[in-house]
This record gives sequence, C-alpha cells and structure tokens, in this order.
Amino acid sequence: MQHPTELRTGVVAAAIDLFASQGFEATSVEQIAKAAGVSRSTFFRQFGGKEDVVFTDHEALLDELRAFLSEPHDDPWAAVCAASERVFTHFARDPELARRRYEIVREVPVLRDREIVTVFRYERLFDEYLRGSLPGIAPIDAVGFAALITAVHNHVLRQLLRGRRVPVSVLQEALDDVRRRYGVLPETAQPADDDVVVAVFPRSMPIAEISRRVQAQLS
Repeated sequence: MQHPTELRTGVVAAAIDLFASQGFEATSVEQIAKAAGVSRSTFFRQFGGKEDVVFTDHEALLDELRAFLSEPHDDPWAAVCAASERVFTHFARDPELARRRYEIVREVPVLRDREIVTVFRYERLFDEYLRGSLPGIAPIDAVGFAALITAVHNHVLRQLLRGRRVPVSVLQEALDDVRRRYGVLPETAQPADDDVVVAVFPRSMPIAEISRRVQAQLS
C-alpha cells in the first residue's frame, strides 16, 4: 500500500507536469487524478482543489513548524531562524520541482495571491511565537523580527528557485545578520572562571531580550 506522503508527492508531481504543459486553468482535477493513478475521491481526500496541490508543501510545513516551535527552546530568536532553515532545506531537497512550481505560481494571478497570504502565515506564526516566548516584548520588535526573517528567507529562496546553487549556509549567514542587527546574536567567546562580568547590551536589543538574558543568568 502506498504511503500517504508518497501518494501526495506523486499527485503533486503529476499536477505540476500538467500545469506546465497545458496551463493551470486548462487542467482539470480528473486529469490530475488520472495522471497520478488515483481516483477522483482520493484526490479530494488529499487536497481540496487544484490550488491546494500547489501549496500542499506549505500546509505541511506550517504544521511542522507549529509543532517545532511548541517545543522548549533556550533562545526564541534562534528558534525562529531554525524554523526558517527547515523550510529552505525542504525545498532544497528537490529544487527542480520547487522551481517548476515557482514558475507556475508566477504565471497564475490566483496562485500569486495565495502565495502572498501563505508568506504572511509564516510571518504571523513567528510573530505569535515570539510574543508568547518573550513576555513583555514590544509588539514592534516581534512583528519586525518576524517580517525581516521571512523577507530574508524568501530573498535567499528565490535565488534557488531561479536556478542558482544556494547552500543552506547562505541563508544561515543572512539570518545571523538579522540577529546581529537586532542585537540578539550570542557572542562566541567563552567565559573564563575569573571573568569580571559587566552587563553591556546593544542599544538595538529589545528590552524583552535583555530581561530574558538577565533572568537566565540569575536562575
């Protein structure tokens, strides 16, 4: 019996082939189901419609990230960056399929609109996570960080989708730069036993993060 994940992958690949060869609007659900070797009822159990086939990976990723962010994390800022890396790594596993899907989305207005909404859902997930993980964080800091991480992620991912070879390290460096700009990138130097500690924080660091670090050291 075919695993549900393999089944979804096969249907998505068949749909992308049809969308690319004959257009999104001209492709019917029946044609996709036939090409994928599944029944029409099986298709609708797995997907709600043609649009859902294109965005099924994002739905699965959003569920995965919610579960990941619900776990304990010592550094919420780093957790958001790790979530971004998970999304990038997923699409980098099969860049050719991701690129073909990207071309279809660019050509179909209804898909472009849905993509905008999908990007916002990632941003909102990160924003809500930071607000819940950092009590007292200024809303502008939470939404600003979430928006910047999402924008940087999409900028790097688009390079991959346009045919460039982009290792995940490129994204990691960009995310580190975002954390550095916010003053929340930890220093790499290891403390010595006889260190004299003077608390100095970057002016750009959110107050909630200063409070979190002080509390962590005192606990």
